[in-house]
Amino acid sequence: MKFLCRYLKPYVSAMLVGLFIKCIGTLIELALPYILSYILDEIVPHDGRLSMIVVWGCVMILCAAIALICNVKANRMASKVARDSAEKIRHDLFYRTMTLSGKQIDQFTIPSLESRITTDTYNVHNFIGRIQRLGVRAPLLLFGGILVTLIMDPFLSLVMLAVMPVIFIVVYLVSMFGVRLYANVQRSVDRMIRVVREDAQGIRVIKALSKVQKEHQRYDRVNRNLIQAEKKASLTMGFVNPVMSLLMNLGITFVVLLGAYRVMGQQTEPGKIVAFTQYFTMISTATLSVTRIFMMYTKSAASAKRIQQVVDAPKDLAVVSAAVYPPRDDGAYIVFDDVCFSYNNSRDNLKHISFSLPRGSTLGIIGATGSGKTTVVSLLMRLYDVDAGGIRIDGRDIRTIPEEELHLKFGVAMQNDFLYSDTIEENIRFGRPIGHAEIVRAAKIAQADDFITAFADGYQHVLSQKATNISGGQKQRLLIARALAAHPDILILDDSSSALDYKTDANLRAAIAENMSNTTCVVVAQRVSSVMNADFIIVLEDGQIIGSGDHAHLMKHCAVYQEISASQMGGNFIE
Repeated sequence: MKFLCRYLKPYVSAMLVGLFIKCIGTLIELALPYILSYILDEIVPHDGRLSMIVVWGCVMILCAAIALICNVKANRMASKVARDSAEKIRHDLFYRTMTLSGKQIDQFTIPSLESRITTDTYNVHNFIGRIQRLGVRAPLLLFGGILVTLIMDPFLSLVMLAVMPVIFIVVYLVSMFGVRLYANVQRSVDRMIRVVREDAQGIRVIKALSKVQKEHQRYDRVNRNLIQAEKKASLTMGFVNPVMSLLMNLGITFVVLLGAYRVMGQQTEPGKIVAFTQYFTMISTATLSVTRIFMMYTKSAASAKRIQQVVDAPKDLAVVSAAVYPPRDDGAYIVFDDVCFSYNNSRDNLKHISFSLPRGSTLGIIGATGSGKTTVVSLLMRLYDVDAGGIRIDGRDIRTIPEEELHLKFGVAMQNDFLYSDTIEENIRFGRPIGHAEIVRAAKIAQADDFITAFADGYQHVLSQKATNISGGQKQRLLIARALAAHPDILILDDSSSALDYKTDANLRAAIAENMSNTTCVVVAQRVSSVMNADFIIVLEDGQIIGSGDHAHLMKHCAVYQEISASQMGGNFIE
C-alpha cells in the first residue's frame, strides 16, 4: 500500500489528531464495563446507598457521552481525510488517463480505465475512511479488553486467549486469496462496462436492426460471469464472519459456564462475570471489525494496484533531445520519411510511408477501410510513435517537439468526435480563449452558421447529450467549426464530411481554401470528391502507398483510384 501512503502523507497530522481523539473515546468505552462491575461488586453489596449508585451511574453516562463525542469527531476527521485524498487520487488518475499514449490506452482499454476511475477509486476511498475509524478502535478494544480481563480474572481470560489464535489463523488464510479474487471481480466489471458502453453508444442501431434480444443475451453472459466472480469472492471472504461468530459465541458460553462455577465457589464476584460478558462482546465485535478491515484491505489492495498501474505508467511519448533527431531543411512543411508502424508488433499497419507537403497545401488520403488512413494522421499528431522512420514538421522531428506545442498546431475533426451537452458556442469554443466573432467566422466557413442561426436562441442553443437533437451532417459541421476556430497551422479532417451532401461538401472545401490559405490541410476521406482538389493525394492499400499525385495523375496511373472514382460517380465529377 505504498501507493496510498504517498497520497496520505499530506494528511498525517490530521490523521494523528483524529487517531488520538479516537483513542481517548475507545479507552473511555473500555472503562464502562469496569465501572459497572465496581458498582455491582462494591457499591451495591457494601455501601447500598442509592445516592452512590446514582453518582456512579452519572459517571457512566458522562463517560458514554464523552466517548460518543470523541468518536463522532474522529469519524468526521477520518471522512474528510478520505474525501480529500480520494479526490487527489481521482484527479491524478483522470489526468494520467488523459495523457496516456494511444498504445497505452489500447493496452488498458477504455472500459477498464472507466472502472478504475469509478469502482476502484470508490474502494480505495472506502478503505481510507474505514481504516481510520476501525484501525485504531478495533485493536484497542481487542487488546485493551484482553488486558483488562486478564487483570480482573486471569482464569476466565484463558478461555478468550484460547479462541483468538484460531480466529486469526482463519482470517489470515482467507485473506491470502482475497486480493486475487477481487482482482478477478474487477476484470469482470471491466468486461461488463465495455458491453454496457458499446450498447449505450449503439442503442439506435441495435433497435433499428431488432437486435435488442441479442445484445441482452450478450449482457447476460458478462453479467453472469461477474456474478460468478463476485460469488466466489463473497463466499470465500464471507466464510470468515460465521466462523468467527461461532468461535466467539462458544467462548462467551464457556465464560458464563465457568464463571457460574467460580461464583458458586466464591472464587469471583457476579459483577466481574457481567463485566466479562460485556468485554467479551467488545472483543468479539472488535475481532469482527478486524476481519472487515482485512476484507476491505484485500479489495482495496486490488483496486489500488490497478490505479497505480495507470498513475505510474511510464511516459510513453517523452520528448527527445534535438541532438538525437537534429532538424533538417527539407524544403517542405510536413515530411513522412520511410515511416513504418505496427499497433501490436505482429504485423506492420503502415509500411514505408514517404511523402512531403509544402506549407499551405492540401493532402488527400484515400483508401479502403483498414488501409491505414487514420493511422497516418494519428502518427502525425503523435498519438503513437513510429516504429521506424521519422515525421517532421517544419524541419523538426515531432519527437523533439513538446506535446503542448505540437498539439497547438492542429485543428482536428474526426467522423465520430463527441459533442457534449452545452451550448453550440461552448462546443465550438471547447474551453479555449476564443471570442464570439471567431466562433461565428469558423461556423460560416464550416457551413454551419445558417442552421445555427435558424434556432431561436442561435449560438446559445443547448445540445442534448451526444447531440442527438441535431442531424449527423449538422454535427459534423460543428466539429469542423471547432477545428477551424483556433486558426490551426495544420487542419486534419478525418472522414469528417461523410454525412454532408455533395453541394455542402463542395462549398465547405471552397470556403476552407478561400479563408484558410496559410493552413496546411490533411483530408482523409472515402469519397474521391472530397480529395480531388487536393494538391497531393496518396492512395493507401494494406498500409502501403500504391499511388500518389494529383487527381489527374491518379486517374491516369492508379487503377485503384480509378476504380474508386468509377464506383462512386462513374468517374465524372460536377462541382
